[in-house]
Amino acid sequence: MEDKLITLAIHTFEKAQILKTILETEGIDVYLHNVNQIQPIVSDGVRVRIKESDLPQAIRIIEDSNWLEDKAEGDKPKEKKILIPIDFSEYSFKACELGINHAHKVGAEVMLMHAYFSPYFPSAIPLSDTLAYQVNEEETVQHVLKRVQTDMENICTQINRRMSSGELPEVKFNYILREGLPEDEILAYSKEFHPTLIVMGTRGKNQKEMDLIGSVTGEIIEANKFPVLAIPENIPFNDMSNIKNIAFATSFNQRDLAVFDQFMEVMDGYDAQIHLFNISTSKDEWNEIRLSGVREYLSKQYPDSTISYTVLNDGDLLMAIEDFVRDKHIDMLALSTHRRNILARMFNPSIARKMLFHADTPLLVMHA
Repeated sequence: MEDKLITLAIHTFEKAQILKTILETEGIDVYLHNVNQIQPIVSDGVRVRIKESDLPQAIRIIEDSNWLEDKAEGDKPKEKKILIPIDFSEYSFKACELGINHAHKVGAEVMLMHAYFSPYFPSAIPLSDTLAYQVNEEETVQHVLKRVQTDMENICTQINRRMSSGELPEVKFNYILREGLPEDEILAYSKEFHPTLIVMGTRGKNQKEMDLIGSVTGEIIEANKFPVLAIPENIPFNDMSNIKNIAFATSFNQRDLAVFDQFMEVMDGYDAQIHLFNISTSKDEWNEIRLSGVREYLSKQYPDSTISYTVLNDGDLLMAIEDFVRDKHIDMLALSTHRRNILARMFNPSIARKMLFHADTPLLVMHA
């Protein structure tokens, strides 16, 4: 059977060339894909591909060489920022509590955000009524803004009071108000703010199925490039330090390993058991070559972490995940956005039975 090519890493052209040289020196054939043929030096997202059978050896070489550890002179650590979109409900305040506790743990600043919508449809208004409508509309917009401003100041006062009493840790926080559709404004502001994590509240399984924040959270997860932590209303904790078991969905390809590195950055400093499981029901993805290489890579990359590996039963994937979450006492589920089929099903409120998303289990989603 032909030894297929797999993507080992995705880098800039310069770093891809360095990695190619290192691996070829050790006798591994390397192929670079997605290179700009006119200006190779400006290529980004260059794929470093090797034969699948060479994966364990390649991982060992990468780990032994430590080729990415040296930072360029003048590089500064990325400023950590937590964005918490809220709608002033109890379940969005749960997200505030968890986001603030996480910010204190990782040394981040917090930005609270509320997007409000003022309905205005000028195309539906007769021309003769435009002037009178504009006056009334201006009054309506000012009324909405004043109410939103008051609600935000109230929640900030509540947070300050709880920080002063010691119920919440002291962190630097601020807020911003944006007019428009929540999903559009959150996505637009994320591109300006560059958060290291977005924390959003969502209703739990005992609440109504069709809920605005749930649909907004789904849109944000699908469309943005920053990690999103969706917090159900009824989770029994407000601090990720209380998380004991985290399930990470993967197929153990290179893209998933890159997402796993993102995941470990978010969870840095927390002491939790990590349970990796196969996102598909195909056991072919868990062949011995791939699994042994990944185990060796993760044991060297994260020697202080406790990581286990589980192969889910064949059949209904969502049912298998639900059983796995229950049996392993999973406190949080992590996966990547490129698993769009599973995400679409989890966030689709028309599904007859309760989905995992409605089962009071926090969901951490990273951009692949």
